[in-house]
Amino acid sequence: MNTFTSRDGTKIAYDVRGSGPAVILIDGAWCGRNMGPMPKLAPLLAQHFTVYNYDRRSRGDSDMSTDYSPDREYEDLAALIDIAGGSASLYGTSSGGALALFAAARGLPVDRLAIFEAPFTDVPGGKPMPKGYQAEIERLVREDRRPELAKFFMVKMIGMPAFMMPMMWFNPHWKAMLHNAPSLPHDTAVMEGYGFPTEAARSIRVPTIVISGDKTFKQLKEPVRLARETVPGARFASLPGQSHDAAAELVAPVLIDFFSGAATVRAAA
Repeated sequence: MNTFTSRDGTKIAYDVRGSGPAVILIDGAWCGRNMGPMPKLAPLLAQHFTVYNYDRRSRGDSDMSTDYSPDREYEDLAALIDIAGGSASLYGTSSGGALALFAAARGLPVDRLAIFEAPFTDVPGGKPMPKGYQAEIERLVREDRRPELAKFFMVKMIGMPAFMMPMMWFNPHWKAMLHNAPSLPHDTAVMEGYGFPTEAARSIRVPTIVISGDKTFKQLKEPVRLARETVPGARFASLPGQSHDAAAELVAPVLIDFFSGAATVRAAA
């Protein structure tokens, strides 16, 4: 494990492996260096690239932070890009995809941008967030009510049926998820209201690919469509049989082709 200190003094943990052009992996809610899609994806990409996999603030081995301004996350990412040599390609999943999109729009030195199902769900046919969700998420973190926080996020915000919540207790990653629960206000803040960021998407000037599973949740289909049609020149890859937790062995070939500058990008077969 390596660490760096972000601009506001927060320690951020990261791993680095492989050699070649720099690729930074950016997780979504709950996940980190040691949980979620990136631990399986990183070694596959590291056969071709120098891969940086980090714990976003308030999760994993990174420091806790109660400054939920998205600016802090962009400062973290900018610092890691600097460590990676001054520019890097980004792969972001879920809210990490939103962070990656906004980072490119803000002008961070991004070589290539890959986004997997950024959940801008407050769009026609999507799912608007409940009123006051950011304040409620922050309150539950402040009071350290992690099971209630998980329920509010999963049921009220994501839309999981309430009767399924007890099943989460038997998830082998439940304890790790609760450990990372204080990071949720960062995820929700970086989504900037969950509406699709049309102007930010239109402003992107780096090669971009939008990736989605063809079996993903209904509320994610419209934001995926908007991203692929709004980012100038964006490519699109649909992963057969996959949902929001797409298998690393299917994501990796698409990213390898794209980050290598292939003229065409294959969808995983």
